[in-house]
Amino acid sequence: MKGIIFDFNGTLYWDSQLHYDAWEEYSAILRGIPFTKEEMREKMFGHTNADIIEYAIGKKPTDEMAEKYGKEKEAVYRKRCLENPDLFKLAPGAIELLDYLKAKDVPMTIATMSEWDNVEFYIKEFGLAKWFDIDKIVYSNGKIPGKPAPDIFLIAAKKLNLKPSECVVVEDAIAGINSALAAGIGKVIGIASLEPIEFYKSIDGLDGIIKNFYEFDRTIFSK
Repeated sequence: MKGIIFDFNGTLYWDSQLHYDAWEEYSAILRGIPFTKEEMREKMFGHTNADIIEYAIGKKPTDEMAEKYGKEKEAVYRKRCLENPDLFKLAPGAIELLDYLKAKDVPMTIATMSEWDNVEFYIKEFGLAKWFDIDKIVYSNGKIPGKPAPDIFLIAAKKLNLKPSECVVVEDAIAGINSALAAGIGKVIGIASLEPIEFYKSIDGLDGIIKNFYEFDRTIFSK
């Protein structure tokens, strides 16, 4: 493998519970009752805000509606991030792995379905420019189909000047894993940040499962 593409939410930053709580709160506002756990897993993680809002209200939202509701939900989410300093940090082992990859000049980027307001928030709060070329980060700009469509990882590989088959992807969400597989990514690693290990063992196509980034096999880039 020559390069690596990280999902962000639930992967480099273990915020799945914060997103879960924010969508639970905001989905109740949108439709009267909050999303169930199963709805969160199938309809929320890895999907765009527009797709989630469409599911919640039962019809396709206008662009203005999607932007308004999306910004309101993300404001709830960012507030929760700042109110939970114990959780507001990169995943266990992430800094050490990113430092290693940077020192070894391994091409790397982020491919996230977060929108720019959140990406900008992460860049500032986590100092992501230390490791990543900000111009190569791929995020939800309103034009890229949400995961499990393969587009986001195809774009990310292209930004690294690599073939998808030359890249490793690390993902936590089933939609993201399916997106990477559909893109023809060379190796797809599942990280059990919220779901139990057993959940990932049932997914076809994974090349490995890790509980944190200390367990990431760094020799994958010398093979």
